[in-house]
Amino acid sequence: MPDPRFFDPLGPLSLQHLTTLTGATLHRGDPDSQFIEAAPLNRAGRQSVAFITDRKRLAELANSEAGACFLPEALAEAAPDGCAVLISPRPQAAWAAAAAALHRPILWQGDGAFLHPDATLEEGVVLSPGAVVGQGATIGRGTHIGPGVVIGPGVSVGRNCRIGARVVIGFALIGDNVSMSAGAVIGEPGFGATAGATGVVDIPQLGRVIIQDNVTLGSNTCIDRGAYDDTVIGENTKIDNLVHIAHNTRIGRNCVLAAFVGISGSVEVGDGVAFGGRAGIADHVVIGSGASIGAGGGVIRDVPGGEIWSGYPARPVREWLRETAWVTRAARRKG
Repeated sequence: MPDPRFFDPLGPLSLQHLTTLTGATLHRGDPDSQFIEAAPLNRAGRQSVAFITDRKRLAELANSEAGACFLPEALAEAAPDGCAVLISPRPQAAWAAAAAALHRPILWQGDGAFLHPDATLEEGVVLSPGAVVGQGATIGRGTHIGPGVVIGPGVSVGRNCRIGARVVIGFALIGDNVSMSAGAVIGEPGFGATAGATGVVDIPQLGRVIIQDNVTLGSNTCIDRGAYDDTVIGENTKIDNLVHIAHNTRIGRNCVLAAFVGISGSVEVGDGVAFGGRAGIADHVVIGSGASIGAGGGVIRDVPGGEIWSGYPARPVREWLRETAWVTRAARRKG
């Protein structure tokens, strides 16, 4: 069971409820049986829901005490006796939905926030101690604002958002169901400078940040506002900790960015693009939908949709692997 000091239990939920929630098919088990937690196979008990996606874990499944398990149809008969079988084409995603329905992080409570009289809060907004909400800002129903958060003038935050401690948001329009972990900074000026009469001068950054619905932002992520056009993060995109997205960049829907990714200004990213950790993207590059950039890859030219690129400078992964193998063989030759 997740530590009750940090998580509220929301169960029990029946198998029937779980199938409705996740779209899974109940292959074996009593639809009225009740479950109180989501757990990995090796920690699951009789009232736990687990999942498996890979045949490599069949031994772990056989030894598990899980009361129910999400799994693909091909593995349905591998579940041990007494374990209810929930068939899903995406078992881990089904398990994630079940976990969210069974457990909720305990949220801050308390007074001590500063709310400007010209700000607008819908019903059910929670402001934690030390939060500051500026003039003209709006916060939607059911949103929780963590301790020390600063929401600047005119900012719009949607409904059912979770804004972690010491997040700073300015010059931004935030959709519904957005989650930001501690320390994220949204809407600060992008890096714009030019030569002036007496040296380098800053260029005013006059755009905004638009974050669409269901986006997740990790701790200490920075998203710069546009120089004039907007910086946009598309629906359901998931961003890890310590990611930087520069001004005017547009990220598509359902993208995934691992930690330490850096994206320069005016980059166009299609839908469903994946970035491995520490990938770096040069300015004004276009990355097509469905592409993948390997960890540590350095992209300095456009990437066609659906292709996998890696290395520095990044190139198609097969080409990079061939070149890497050739260099290795050459280095091992005797002189």
